[in-house]
Amino acid sequence: MRLSPGINKVLTIPVFGFLYLYTAVGVLFVIPLSYLNARKPVQIMVKYWAKSVFLVMMKRIRIEGRENLDRKGKYILIANHSSLFDIVAIVSFYPEVSWFGHERLMKIPVFRRYLKLIDYIPFKAPTITNTRRMLGQLVDKTRDRSIAIFPEGTRTKDGKISPFYRGFIYLLRTTDIGVMPVTLNGFYDLKPKNRSYIDFGCRLGVKIHKPIPKEELINKTDDEIIDSIRNVIESAYNHN
Repeated sequence: MRLSPGINKVLTIPVFGFLYLYTAVGVLFVIPLSYLNARKPVQIMVKYWAKSVFLVMMKRIRIEGRENLDRKGKYILIANHSSLFDIVAIVSFYPEVSWFGHERLMKIPVFRRYLKLIDYIPFKAPTITNTRRMLGQLVDKTRDRSIAIFPEGTRTKDGKISPFYRGFIYLLRTTDIGVMPVTLNGFYDLKPKNRSYIDFGCRLGVKIHKPIPKEELINKTDDEIIDSIRNVIESAYNHN
């Protein structure tokens, strides 16, 4: 059921307040486990925290293609990016994945230890030295686990999928793992970058596509690789 903007704005204030408090309490439970290097319990807790975030917003995510995700496999997970809830959505069904994101989160004492535990890789100023170091860290992490990347770089401002940056292609060419495209639907309507309130009436969906083996991409040009992956993601993307 669609709600008016006014009702959405009123509901957003207590929901955001509760989510911030709820997340802070959850972090207090996770931090001791992180110091014990209890990675699996932390992943389980984070998974159920992510699921409950959407329950608080009275949302249910319809996930298609679960059979395409092999928990024992490793992937470069590539997804479109439109909302601050995109990461939460992916963590709700795939908490084992490692993330590549903003360095500023590593400066928050309460999060630093937890982020290290999940092999979080901070994005630093794109100098030649920093870029080489970050790419080296990404390659190193793929030896043990999957890496999630939003190749658009930032959240879309108009709901359309933005052009992809080429950084993930280096990772594809220098590792032995393929790509898992993931399409996120409805998250722009839920809470885009340029709107302050949540739309509680939108529908959310995730499409996990079949992994694309490295062998199918490696002989393509960079532009062809980007087009191939983008076309898969866009094939299931619904935006009005």
